[in-house]
Amino acid sequence: MAFISANWNPLGDAFYRKTELYEMFWSLRDGLRDSLVAAAPYGGPVALLREPLRRSPSSRPQLEIYSASGASITSFPWKSGPVVHLGWSVNDELLCVQEDGTVLIYDLFGSFKRHFSMGQEVVQSQVLEAKVFHSPYGTGIAIVTGSSRFTLATNIEDLKLRRLPEVPGLQGQPSCWVVLTQDRQTKVLVSSGPELYVLDNTSCTAVYPPGLSPQAGSIVSMSVSFSYKYLALFTDTGHLWTGLSNLQERLSEVDTKRTARPKQMLWCRRPRAQQPSVVLMWDRLLLVVGACNDTIQFPMEDESVLVAELDGVRIIGPSSQELLQEVPVVCQDIFKIASMAPGALLLEAHREYEKSSQKADEYLREIKEQNVLGDAVRQCVEAAAHEYDPDTQKALMRAASFGKCFLTEFSPEEFVTTCRELRVLNAVRESSVGMPLTHTQFKQMTLQVLIDRLVYRQLYPLAMEICRYLKIPDYQGVSRILKHWASCKVQQKDLTDEAIARAVCAKVGDSLGVSYSDVAAKAYECGRTELAIKLLDFEARSGEQVPLLLKMKRSQLALSKAVESGDTDLVYTVVTYLKNEMNRGDFFMTLRNQPVALSLYRQFCKLQEPQTLKDLYNQDDDHQELGNFYVTASYREKRLEGRLSQLQGAVDEYNKAKNDFAAKATEDEMRLLRFQRKLDDEKGAGLLGLSLQATMEALMSLGLHKQAEQLYRDFRVPDKRFWWLKLKSLAEKEQWEELEKFSKSKKSPIGYLAFVEVCMKNNNRYEAKKYVSKVTPEQRVKAHLAVGDLEGAADAAIERRNEAEMAAVLSRCAASDRLVVDKLNRARASGAKK
Repeated sequence: MAFISANWNPLGDAFYRKTELYEMFWSLRDGLRDSLVAAAPYGGPVALLREPLRRSPSSRPQLEIYSASGASITSFPWKSGPVVHLGWSVNDELLCVQEDGTVLIYDLFGSFKRHFSMGQEVVQSQVLEAKVFHSPYGTGIAIVTGSSRFTLATNIEDLKLRRLPEVPGLQGQPSCWVVLTQDRQTKVLVSSGPELYVLDNTSCTAVYPPGLSPQAGSIVSMSVSFSYKYLALFTDTGHLWTGLSNLQERLSEVDTKRTARPKQMLWCRRPRAQQPSVVLMWDRLLLVVGACNDTIQFPMEDESVLVAELDGVRIIGPSSQELLQEVPVVCQDIFKIASMAPGALLLEAHREYEKSSQKADEYLREIKEQNVLGDAVRQCVEAAAHEYDPDTQKALMRAASFGKCFLTEFSPEEFVTTCRELRVLNAVRESSVGMPLTHTQFKQMTLQVLIDRLVYRQLYPLAMEICRYLKIPDYQGVSRILKHWASCKVQQKDLTDEAIARAVCAKVGDSLGVSYSDVAAKAYECGRTELAIKLLDFEARSGEQVPLLLKMKRSQLALSKAVESGDTDLVYTVVTYLKNEMNRGDFFMTLRNQPVALSLYRQFCKLQEPQTLKDLYNQDDDHQELGNFYVTASYREKRLEGRLSQLQGAVDEYNKAKNDFAAKATEDEMRLLRFQRKLDDEKGAGLLGLSLQATMEALMSLGLHKQAEQLYRDFRVPDKRFWWLKLKSLAEKEQWEELEKFSKSKKSPIGYLAFVEVCMKNNNRYEAKKYVSKVTPEQRVKAHLAVGDLEGAADAAIERRNEAEMAAVLSRCAASDRLVVDKLNRARASGAKK
């Protein structure tokens, strides 16, 4: 703590420091010489390909992938063509650009994902140089070919190649070039001798950096900042020009006194930087050049690689890795020698407090007198976030906690959040994980992306622990991680299906947000069908099981699962699929083993495919249902012959089913149809298709009583039904004489009250009264009341001595019926005395 600023180097008003991140795990025999090296930003992985242009098939180059701490992730011999460039996508996928323009994409573990070509013309002219860049559209690739033409793809996920215009006078490879992203447009800045050109989709424009000395010479190296906002140009006379990337403003021009072209040149600036700088590397020297014209020199012992970061530059060497960055202002304020900043005083107060020294009180009094205790706490918290060493972090956070105790109104949110974030960062910075993220990078990356990267690297326990610690909802955290873990687990070829299924079930259990069907689908994609089926047994939702089972051609199992679910729509889905996939015989046999599915399919066929329904009944020898089918089909026939043919088929099937009643009823229907046709032909009665009762009603309304009586006899119509039909028909036609004759033809099976009621319904009181005397004594009161004869009703009720009937008559009497009322009251009184 006492010497925390010992390794700071001044640059103008600011300071720069080198922080050791790791002692590298790798053991590189020849260091980084003769190798293509690509390191992903934000503490990403490192890819290394030795002697990339070696063409001997007997000794192939080895492609190695490491974590940022040098821990080996994978390695494999490179069996494809010569590689010109390596780069990483935003998704941590390795892009390998070959001489012939083919781009091969591998995942972090060396598994081949896909490939694409940068154009057919590149095959002939070959790729001289390539660059992988990141833009608002995603990861892009730019190449320059042997014919001095540039080709650009701004997004490899949605590949659209753009061939840029020619550069005037350019022969062969340009001396240097960079990709610029400005206003959502991607351009290429090219140096050709003393000339500088900007290439866009349609034009090649000559430009000149403002303020560049005429004696500066030709530009031999250039670099654009991490944000694409700033540009650095290095000339063959050793001049370094810096300015805005749109070439509208110069920041500085410095003579480095070195004319040799640097191996690498990168910007080193943090957001809100005091003193942005450019880092240049030669064989034995690392030079930091600030916009203030000051420089810092670091000797280089080994071949190293520089990696641009959001807030600094990582220096990867054979044995160690360091981070070069500008010291944040808040850290300068606290740790500068003799600093009187509030944070510095609070840190000193806490140190004295831990020593039980009264000086702690003096420092606190000084801070309180300036009324800056809140600022002091905030400075310590902010500085702790920017420090890489855990001991320094703890000292600062303890000082902040100490200061908080003397504040009554201070929100602890920032303090708590920083504590949690530092714990997460310290966990991922461990050498075993190898993600040297700074707090600035973490904030830019976001927590969700960090978890995604941990999951992608298969660091599941750490990712889950972080999610639980930060209380991230399961669907965004633990469940999503478990799903990814299970999807990777099913790809392990050294374990049996049973072992994997048990492991997945034990780990996943009933976790919300994890779909076993998704995991099973992954297993099926990997060719492990039996494992997929075992995993589907754990899936609680049949709607998720069935589609995958159908995809796997396990139709019988899919049908069983659909039936068990009770979801008719799901059953219909499976049945429809089976119908399209199987021949008819196998399809019907499959349905016979599933009665519920068969029943649902029959319902479907009744509405949509009647002929298929008939085939089903035939296959099952279901004569009863076949008979019903023929009867139903007969109603769809328009011609009588066709209808009779269908009904005859029904009779035959009912006989086979030994259903005598149905057979007889169908035969009667056929006889009725023939009778109706005959009368239609003779009388034009329009009877065809009517029921037996409707036919008799129609005949009687037409006056064809003999024919109606013939139906009555032939079809053994019950007497009561026939009498009712004839009674209503004669009354409606007002054939009163015929009605009277009919009533006298024999004793009425329906009684004579019906005659009274029907006559009254047809408004003929005179005819109704004729039948009152014939009504039985039990119904006589009703008959008298029906015709409005209150006196007769009273006499009948008194004669029967029926209290209920007398009360019914009284209820119908009006004030004018005084005599009837008196008669009934006397009768009721007399009955009461007895």
